[in-house]
Amino acid sequence: MDKNKKMSSPDRSCPAGPDISRSCVKTMFDSKFIHVYDLQYEEGRHYFDASRRTADEIAAVKTDEEFRKMVPDAVSCFVIIVLPDKEPRLLLTEEFRYPAGRFLLSVPAGLIDPGDRGNGIPALTAAAREIEEETGLKISEGDSLKLVNPLVFSTPGMSDESNALACAVINRGDSASLEAQLSQKGASGSELFDGFLFMTKEQAGKAIRDGADGRGIYYSVYTWMGMMYFISDMWKE
Repeated sequence: MDKNKKMSSPDRSCPAGPDISRSCVKTMFDSKFIHVYDLQYEEGRHYFDASRRTADEIAAVKTDEEFRKMVPDAVSCFVIIVLPDKEPRLLLTEEFRYPAGRFLLSVPAGLIDPGDRGNGIPALTAAAREIEEETGLKISEGDSLKLVNPLVFSTPGMSDESNALACAVINRGDSASLEAQLSQKGASGSELFDGFLFMTKEQAGKAIRDGADGRGIYYSVYTWMGMMYFISDMWKE
C-alpha cells in the first residue's frame, strides 16, 4: 500500500498513517460526562477514544504546539503532613470508586473546572480546592503547593484523559489542630469517602511491595505514584 496515498471514507478523506485530522474523527457516543470517538487513521481502520473533551479538543487532533500547551482534565494531589512531634506522613483517603465497586486507597483528586483556566496555574488552583473539599485542609501560610508534573496520561490506549500531579506539604503545630481541621464533608455529587489513612514511609513501602493496601485491596496508579514520590523524599526538594 502506498503510504502517501490519500484514503477516503464516505463522508471525509483521511491520510494513511498515524496523523489524525479533525475531519477523520467521528463521534460514536455523546453524553454530558463522556464521549467516544472513532479515530479513523486509515480506510477501514478505527481506533476508539473515550474522552471528556469535545471533538475539537481531543489530544489526537492537536498540533505539537497545541499539545504542549494542553490543560489536563484533572489533578491528583500528594498531600504530606508535617508535625513537629511526628515523622512526616502521606495523607490518603478511602474513596468509593464506582467502576471498582469498593472503597480504594486514594489521593485527593478532582477535575479542573473551566473557571480554573484563567486563575494562575489551573492545576494548582484546582488542587487547593480539591484538597480542601476532600480533607478539610486549607493551604495556608507556612504550607507549600507545587506542580510535580504538568500532565500525565491515565491509560492512553483507551482514553486521552490526563492528570496533573501536585504536591502539598501541610505544616501544623500539633496533632490536635490538624485533627480539628480534617473533614470529608466537602464531598459533592457522586463522591463518597470513608476516612483517612496517615502513611509513614515504612507503611508506604510495604503497600508498594505488597501491591495492595492493608486489607488486600488493590489501589489506583495515582496512589502508587503518591507513595513512590513520598518515600523517595522528592517532596523535600
